[in-house]
Amino acid sequence: MTMTTTFTLNGKPVTVDCQPETRLADILRDRLTLTGTKIACSVGRCGACTVLIGGKAVNGCLIMAWQIENADIVTVEGLDAHPLGPAIRAGLEEENAFQCGYCAPGFSIALTALLTENPDAGEEEIRSGLEGNICRCTGYHSIIRGALNAARRIREQSLAIGD
Repeated sequence: MTMTTTFTLNGKPVTVDCQPETRLADILRDRLTLTGTKIACSVGRCGACTVLIGGKAVNGCLIMAWQIENADIVTVEGLDAHPLGPAIRAGLEEENAFQCGYCAPGFSIALTALLTENPDAGEEEIRSGLEGNICRCTGYHSIIRGALNAARRIREQSLAIGD
C-alpha cells in the first residue's frame, strides 16, 4: 500500500508517493536526488544520514515516510540558506575538517543543530553533540577545530547583529 506524504524540504513544499516504511534517507537520495545525505550503517549509529527535522538532528535512516507528514526538513543541500550554515561551512573548511568528505554532511547538520541550541558551546559540548557521528579518516582533531571555529564565527556574527 502506498501513501502520499507532504513536507517542507529546504524551504520548499514537497509531495512524495511511497510505501509508509520507506526511510527518509532513501526518499531524499532515490526519489529526490539529494545525495548529500549519505547512507552508511543504516541503523542510526554513524550519523552519515543526519538531517534536521523541526530544527533537531535526526538519523534519516531511522525516520520512515509515515513520520514526516508536514515536517520541516533541512538537508545539507539546504544548509546555505540556514542562518548558521555559511559560518559552519566556513569554520569547517578553514580548518580542513574532513579528508574524504563522506561524513561531512552529517557532521555539518549535527553541528548546526548543536550551535542553534547552544551558540556558546565549547569543546566539551561540541564533542558531546557530535558523538553520534563517525569519521573514518581524520582522527577528529580537525573536525573539532573546525567546529570551534564555526562556533566562534557564529558568536561574532551574533555580536555584529546585536550592535
